[in-house]
Amino acid sequence: QVQLVESGGGLVQAGGSLRLSCLASGRTFNNYAMGWFRQAPGKEREFVAGIRGSGSMTDYTDSVKGRFTISRDNAKNTVYLQMYSLKPEDTAVYYCNTIVFGTRATMGSWGQGTQVTVSS
Repeated sequence: QVQLVESGGGLVQAGGSLRLSCLASGRTFNNYAMGWFRQAPGKEREFVAGIRGSGSMTDYTDSVKGRFTISRDNAKNTVYLQMYSLKPEDTAVYYCNTIVFGTRATMGSWGQGTQVTVSS
């Protein structure tokens, strides 16, 4: 079971940027596709972005295309979410998880998440 720890959230003004990190345990990190998800208050958790184990392909939900970039460093067991042009509607707790790439289905347990708050 891969253990995941998210970090990098914070308070930022609209139009600003943040980079989230997700550190995974285990020696087979590159075998896993990874995804970022978010959950806003009163809403269901939703998929944001995904990346293959090799990093060769990525997938984004429409609302973040062109603003967010997912990447990974398999040597550091870390997946990143670089967020630009943040909007108040991006406010949520952000989580990472292992996924089945292409289906957006999650495979593992959720971590504690990291809070992103975008002020208008």
